[in-house]
Amino acid sequence: MVNVPTVKLNNGVEIPQLGFGVFQVPPEQTQRSVEAALEAGYRHIDTAAAYRNESGVGAAIKASGLSRGDLFITTKLRNGEQSDARRAFDNSLRELGLAYVDLYLIHWPVPSQNLYVQAWRELERIYDDGGARAIGVSNFLPEHLDAVLAAADTVPAVNQIELHPTLQQPAVAARTREHGIAVEAYSPLGQGEDLAARAVTELAAGHGATPAQVVLAWQLAQGNIAIPKTVSPDRMAENLGALDVPLTEEELGTVSALEAGNRTGADPATADFTQL
Repeated sequence: MVNVPTVKLNNGVEIPQLGFGVFQVPPEQTQRSVEAALEAGYRHIDTAAAYRNESGVGAAIKASGLSRGDLFITTKLRNGEQSDARRAFDNSLRELGLAYVDLYLIHWPVPSQNLYVQAWRELERIYDDGGARAIGVSNFLPEHLDAVLAAADTVPAVNQIELHPTLQQPAVAARTREHGIAVEAYSPLGQGEDLAARAVTELAAGHGATPAQVVLAWQLAQGNIAIPKTVSPDRMAENLGALDVPLTEEELGTVSALEAGNRTGADPATADFTQL
């Protein structure tokens, strides 16, 4: 059994620091991919209503025979459903075939809608009712966090943001941590683009590791939660190997020096798609 470290969230819930993401995994491949990930040793699975593959995640959980309490399942509220978060959440539970999720996130702030604070209040009720063991946000910039915190009874447990060596979002990460909110990195390998950086390949060669293992080891050393995505069982096992790659402070600094503002996804300040 792979011993994945956990991060204790601000409400005491523990989340496996290295998880498995299913963004852009086709629905027809999701069950097979998640079953392979669970077999490899992952226990943290990250999906979203917008990915349209929650049912595949649920089918894999059921087929695995694993105890529900041994798994950490995240899903997210679609942008176009921020005004009706409870109904959206109930739909996600049905798709997953679960009685609760471990983490429920607002997927994007979509400031043009001005609904994310209203949505947060509904997430608080979902949390209070036991539908989610923890609630949080995704793609929230400091101004979005401040707006939620000004109205919140519950501080978000997580802010899931695009974060990798060439896009570290230091101001967002710092404000997130300042409030005791865990930083979770999506696209933690820069969608593969960061793996060709000379600093990464040289460190990989020096450690007898792969570039992906070096970048994930860097993520873990920062205290970030990371959710790499792959449909290859070999890559799933390879990514878990990052747990055994020790990087020195100097080596961590070498990777951190790759910051270049290289955003591969949408800008949360202007993103306004519905995901419907």
